[in-house]
This record gives sequence, C-alpha cells and structure tokens, in this order.
Amino acid sequence: MKKFEIPSYYSSPIIGEVKTVRKLKDPRKQDFSPTLLNFGPLNFHIARHFGFCFGVENAIEISYRAISENPNKKIYLLSQMIHNPGVNADLLDHGVEFIQDTGGKQLIPWDTITKDDIVIIPAFGTTIEIENQIKDIGIEVKKYNTTCPFVEKVWNRSKKLGSDNYTVIIHGKKNHEETRATFSRSNEYAKSIIVKDIEETKILAQFINGEKNISEFKTVFENSFSESFNPETDLEKIGVVNQTTMLASETQEITDYLYKVVEDKFGKENIKNHFANTRDTLCYATNDNQTATQNLMAVEADIAIVVGGYNSSNTTHLVELLEKSHTTFFIKDETELNDNFSFNHFNISTKEMSKSSSFLSNLPKNIILSSGASCPDATIDKVLQKVLSFYNDTNSIEIALKKLKHEN
Repeated sequence: MKKFEIPSYYSSPIIGEVKTVRKLKDPRKQDFSPTLLNFGPLNFHIARHFGFCFGVENAIEISYRAISENPNKKIYLLSQMIHNPGVNADLLDHGVEFIQDTGGKQLIPWDTITKDDIVIIPAFGTTIEIENQIKDIGIEVKKYNTTCPFVEKVWNRSKKLGSDNYTVIIHGKKNHEETRATFSRSNEYAKSIIVKDIEETKILAQFINGEKNISEFKTVFENSFSESFNPETDLEKIGVVNQTTMLASETQEITDYLYKVVEDKFGKENIKNHFANTRDTLCYATNDNQTATQNLMAVEADIAIVVGGYNSSNTTHLVELLEKSHTTFFIKDETELNDNFSFNHFNISTKEMSKSSSFLSNLPKNIILSSGASCPDATIDKVLQKVLSFYNDTNSIEIALKKLKHEN
C-alpha cells in the first residue's frame, strides 16, 4: 500500500498506534472485530476500520503539494476537497479558494480565473462540462486532479457498460458532487438514471415491468435521467454502479432486486444479455468501514460517537447503522462535546443540530468510537481525550496502549 505524504498534524499518537497494532496482527484485514482500549473506569470500543481512506490521503497529498509548488499563484479548489470541515478550513487558511459550494453554486466567477492559476479537482471528481471549462481557460487539469481512483473505476465501468449498449443505473444522491460527476461521465457513453434508494428502485422496476404508466416517468425521476431516455426501450439491458460512499449493502440490495426483476421478465436463460455484473465497482474502503461498523453494532455499549463532517455521505451511513443498535452522537470534532459532558450533535433525520443531556451524573462505562473516511485521526484523538477528561483515576494513555499491545 502506498505511503502518502500528508501534514503531520493530521496524524495521531493514540489512534495511529491502535491502527498499527491491529495491522500487525491482522495484515490481511480478515478480522473486523472492534479494538478494546481500556482506561479502567472507561472502555473505548474502536472500529476496526475508520478514518482517512486511500482516496482521501491521495487527495490531501496532491492538494498540499499544489500549495507548496505554487507559492506565488492563485490556487482554487472546485469545491470542498473532501467533506470534512477541519481539512477544508485548513486549506482555506493556506490561501486556497473554493470556486463552487458542494451543491454546485458558483462562488467565484469563471471569468476571473486565468490560465496562470491552479485549479485542484476534488476527490469526488467533476463533470465533463466543468473539466472542459477549466481546459478552455487554458489550465492543465491532470497535474492536480485528486479524483479518487475508485470513483474513476466506476466511471470506467459505466463507459464499458455503454459500449455494450447497457443502460447505467447509478445508486446515489443526485445532488452529491460524486454522483453529478458520475452521471456526467456515464451519460457520455450510455443512457443513465439515478436511484437514491431501494424504494425508488422498486418504482423503477414497475416501469421495467410495464406496471406503471410511462407518462409518469419524467415526474418520478425528474432531473435524474438522460435527456433522451426512453423507459420503454432503455430498461431492457441494465447495469448498476454506485456513488462510492453509499451503503454497500443497499447497493447490493438494489442490484439483487433488479436482477430478479429482469430475470422474471426475460428468463433465467437470457439474464446475461439483459443484466451486467458490476459487483467489482464497490469501494473497498467504504465496504470495510461499513462492515467494521456492523461489528460494532453487536457490542454492549452505553453510547456511540461517530466523528466526521455533517455533509459527509459515508459518515452519515455509519451513523445510520449505529443508530439501529445504540444511542449515537454524530459530532464534527471535540468542540461539540461540552464541559458538562453533553453533546451538540447532528441529527441525520432532521438535518439539524441537537443537544443531549449531561452524562456527568451517570458516566458511561463503554463507549463506541468511529469516524468517517474523511476524518483525520488527530480529530478522533482529541475527542477521545476530551471524553477521558470527565473521568477520575483512569489508566494513562501509555498504559492503555501497552495493554493493547500485550493482548494482541
């Protein structure tokens, strides 16, 4: 695995050591059980996989290299490089400016950007239209393109599906940067449509089966399909790809559901001519993080804490899983943990901030801790240490780590 050069302040002495211990014991990543870090009156149950993934570390390395290599130039990012407020704030502090917000709203007019400026493409990638706009200005796009290789893998599979006359069904959120980029690429080579979940997939299946009137199609899937999409003919050969940060289990559920629909319509003997196998497009990091989270769900714990950006899709899905089994607090960093041991936390259902009651009168004995793929280990460290500050007579960090090494 490549070793990336990222700012040292994103690393951590505690979490870094935890990951090293687990990696030495389980180099092939076959054990998804959580790590127990014992501090005496408090146990942290830490996810086996969490934090910066390959694509995020790659994006961070390229972005900071762009800064160091161009001290006298204007440096722009198309939008947030990743969905983590701390990382994006640090890039802004280094003088980087965002051209658009995460929804695609223009913050800096294109006509103010010149060929002598630097434009960084974020980890989510970008649309063909925006890439061409950058090229038209005269800016070379490849040098500081941080698009995740696993996102590009989805693009390449979409292109292959199109060349074989398959329609591409994208499991994603249509307004998310990555899905907008994937749709743009897919649409170049194939008829394409976006479904956000299994419920929309079931509606799509009704059009495949002819159970739903074609006249309703444009209303149901507004702004989610190719301009010349014809549901009567373009759903006879399909393949499923995904926004890499979606729940892998949900993508699989969508794929399995559509497979059965197509099999029932065209017959088992003809399935290969109507349904493409796209299982290898799932992002390994997303899959590992979600599997590790599912293992956390079986842990007996008082509360769960998930750390990450509130607009982070992959982090939201980890929260979604843990909320099924534990009282879960979604926080961006240690500043959301108050002095009375209460949380300012993000509610993924209402999309609003909430505040928990204080835990000082009944200190938790077991806490689950994890983070999204765009969260620095250093941020997890700070959350862990802030929680520890509410306890008396705890084991030192050195003793807790020594015990971990001995047990592993």
